[in-house]
Amino acid sequence: MAIDGLALISGAPAERLGMGPPSSPAPTGNQPYGPPSAPVEIRRLNRVPVLYLNRHGGDYAIAPHRINYRANLKALAEAGARRILGVHSVGGISAEPAPGTIVIPHDLIDYTHSRETSFATDRAGKSAFVEFASPFDADMRAGLVAAAEGTHCIVRGVYGVMQGPRLETAAEIDRLEQDGCTLVGMTLMPEAVLARELGIPYVSLSLVTNYAAGRNREGETRGIIEQHSAWLDAGLERARKLLARWLASPVEHPR
Repeated sequence: MAIDGLALISGAPAERLGMGPPSSPAPTGNQPYGPPSAPVEIRRLNRVPVLYLNRHGGDYAIAPHRINYRANLKALAEAGARRILGVHSVGGISAEPAPGTIVIPHDLIDYTHSRETSFATDRAGKSAFVEFASPFDADMRAGLVAAAEGTHCIVRGVYGVMQGPRLETAAEIDRLEQDGCTLVGMTLMPEAVLARELGIPYVSLSLVTNYAAGRNREGETRGIIEQHSAWLDAGLERARKLLARWLASPVEHPR
């Protein structure tokens, strides 16, 4: 059984987060929205059993705008997820989140379109409406922030969610910055709001793997994709260490 119903969703293979091999697939029961991107697995992270789902499937087979987010979240719920941590790769817009930095965002702005964003049906009535002023669970964020104390992790940020799969133009990044975004990525929504509809606390751990379009610092000549490849492993290693500290907290994770 996963510890306290904790689930991790990531676009990177579990092994790159330091997770062990799957002990077994987790039972996912009814799948009314179709199959998830990949089977929900029970794996160990720092010797702690957690549920794990790769949102892109094997080898990044599913592009961000084609992910069946409803199927993924429903499968995790059926597998017993009671808390979800999403690991995201993002670009840094403002000066502070340089490549290699870990950010725990506190808010988001959704620019996506044409995605299935709700479990609500036409006859859902008032149950279709959910509070989303604070998109991330306060207790989970507080635990991650406490675990990040003494590290170079940034504990606030606004994640601008773009449609993808193409990368942004420099002018679009200018617009996001004017709107207040400090990070840009493609997979946080509707993942976060679907978790909210299911009543499952959700938080994001964002790995800055590149400067956003038009934001390269002096001396940086590589393109976004090359930066991402160069910095992803470093970000995943820092995320693994932070998660290990978080999981070790007896208050946050009763055994």
